[in-house]
Amino acid sequence: MTTKQKNIRILRASHLRGPNIWTYRPVIEAWLDIGALEDFPSNTLPGLYERLSAWLPGMVEHRCGVGERGGFLERLREGTWAGHILEHVVLELQNLAGMRTGFGQTRSTGKTGVYKMAFRTREEQVGRTALALGRDLLMAAIEDTPFDLDGKLAELRDMVDARCLGPSTASIVDAATERRIPSIRLTDGNLVQLGHGAAQRRIWTAETDRTSAIAESIACDKDLTKTLLQACGVPVPEGCIVRSAEEAWEEAQDIGLPVVLKPYDGNHGRGVSLNLMTRADVEAAYQLAARKGGSKSVIVERFVTGNEHRILVVGKKVVAAAKGESLWVTGDGHGTIQQLVDAQINTDPRRGTTEEFPLNTIDPAVGAEVILELKRQGMDANSVPLNGQKVLIQPNGNVAFDVTDQLHPEVAAAATLAARVVGLDIAGVDLVADDISRPLQSQGGAIIEVNASPGLLAHIKPANGEGRQVGKAIIDHLFAAEESGRIAIVGVAGTRGTSLIARLIAALIHVGGKHTGTACAEGLFLDQRLVTPGDCADWESGQRLLINRSVQAAVFETNARRMLTDGLAYDKCAVGVVTDLDGHAGLGEFYINEADQMSKILRTQVDVILPDGVAILNAAEAAVADLAELCDGKVIFYALAPTLDAIVAHRARGERAVFLRDNHIVLANGAQETALLPLSALKPSEARQPDSVLAAVAAAWALDITPELLDAGLRTFDSSIKTAY
Repeated sequence: MTTKQKNIRILRASHLRGPNIWTYRPVIEAWLDIGALEDFPSNTLPGLYERLSAWLPGMVEHRCGVGERGGFLERLREGTWAGHILEHVVLELQNLAGMRTGFGQTRSTGKTGVYKMAFRTREEQVGRTALALGRDLLMAAIEDTPFDLDGKLAELRDMVDARCLGPSTASIVDAATERRIPSIRLTDGNLVQLGHGAAQRRIWTAETDRTSAIAESIACDKDLTKTLLQACGVPVPEGCIVRSAEEAWEEAQDIGLPVVLKPYDGNHGRGVSLNLMTRADVEAAYQLAARKGGSKSVIVERFVTGNEHRILVVGKKVVAAAKGESLWVTGDGHGTIQQLVDAQINTDPRRGTTEEFPLNTIDPAVGAEVILELKRQGMDANSVPLNGQKVLIQPNGNVAFDVTDQLHPEVAAAATLAARVVGLDIAGVDLVADDISRPLQSQGGAIIEVNASPGLLAHIKPANGEGRQVGKAIIDHLFAAEESGRIAIVGVAGTRGTSLIARLIAALIHVGGKHTGTACAEGLFLDQRLVTPGDCADWESGQRLLINRSVQAAVFETNARRMLTDGLAYDKCAVGVVTDLDGHAGLGEFYINEADQMSKILRTQVDVILPDGVAILNAAEAAVADLAELCDGKVIFYALAPTLDAIVAHRARGERAVFLRDNHIVLANGAQETALLPLSALKPSEARQPDSVLAAVAAAWALDITPELLDAGLRTFDSSIKTAY
């Protein structure tokens, strides 16, 4: 064999967007042909271990099947195959790029040299890029050729920054996940739906669907905000609006120097200049504020001495507080301001240009506020201070130092009152005070701004001090303790009558009083009305139901092929129905060649059932009935004959079953039985498919639809009626 024959080809890469045969989370599944490398495990490739462990030292944390730190490296040293190695390389590349992941698996397909490899990714394009990059890196390590890891990682990090959720939004989504509240990213940006259907809430970074547009407009109007706060007894600095540099100087003299200038409609501290003492400074600050705010209207107000603070209010509570500090450099007699800033400020590892850093880098040649501050001192970025001379670079910026535990109760009360007066459910309240542990009035402190959509990173990842659970506070604000953000979801998997089952379940739920959506092979339905004709048993149609605010319950049809190509459209369900394990003959392209492989696919429908949910399983199919032991919740068996061993044993344990007796549908709970209407009372098209009817009745019963409503729904349902809008 020649070296060139030792190659890894990616035959196919699919993004499984929902729960799948690998895991509950989205993964990329790659089919790999490792060619001649099938005959060369890692321990037979000279230098591979040393090169990989040197390039990717973080892989020491990969526990792999060994179950302990260094587990994967142990496998690499002892001998493992290229597909497994690539799995770990791709995971580590994503971690190094700032997108933490940990799950991966590699399995043989039965065809020599061909493997299926799956790895967790939080963003499809990042995952696909990491896969291609990982393949190239691994081949370079195998062939002992150079590889520009730093350059490629920089590109991957840029992609993560551009395509993944920002750290503030991610902290909220992570907190939702901790509470098992599902989430759906609605755009390529930070608009995220938390929960499903009618139970959903939405966030856009630190704004929620409870954030009033009026309140946000008030917060942008700094003068109106101050007027409202003052009327409610909140301490604010004296000031007024001006529309020219000359007027700004006149008002500054009337108010009394020093003063502050800031945009009338700005936010996040942009264009704010502090401690202005001279006419030249005031007029220059006016120009800056007008430019940053986008209008001639600028606020001039009394300069409040002290340190700047940001108080984060969520709902009616303060959840975090951060303090700012001034930035200075000390001259050495030969370095420019730019050089001193780079050496004394920007070397701080907490500073960076992306959202993951709690502090920003400083550029004295570009930052307008810094330029103005230096100009006030007769300097610019190229000035060379004297040896030992201290130069102020930024006054009261960098609000990233946690002081939550120092907050005085009266200061917290003033901040929450300010947020309520403006009307914001989440607010960043900016105040100036010498000592945050004392009441504002006692030290001449004041609230200077109330901001909508406040930045969260300074509280999540402060420059010093304890990070605060801001995401959890926002989730607890949006969802009461007993709320899960979930609606009743039913999944129907198999090949026999699944469309009828799905539609009949939806009809029975609707009779129970809930607005119900159905995504099945016969179309997309809302309350039995056909919205979209054609096959809608796909992932995209399922998402349409989950984002619909009117949907209180949803039913989804699926099959093995859908699970293999997309995964399920939802993360968890209240009820999961499995009718059969047929269909392996049509799945040869997925390397599914044996009937017993089907249980590994269809078990996905059972795996996603919630602990308080119910599996509806066909007791007449032994392989389906065997799935019962995999269910975290309860199980209801259904079959035509009540004498089946599986049903008899199940009832003996006090469990539930649905079957036919004397042509009547019977609900059995242990020894207790409740007879429903006879099959003859149904429409002929449904009566001819009794197995499907029993499955649907069992699913509706699992959702607590009463026998009386089940009878009513069965009498009125007609699967032949498909009325489109």
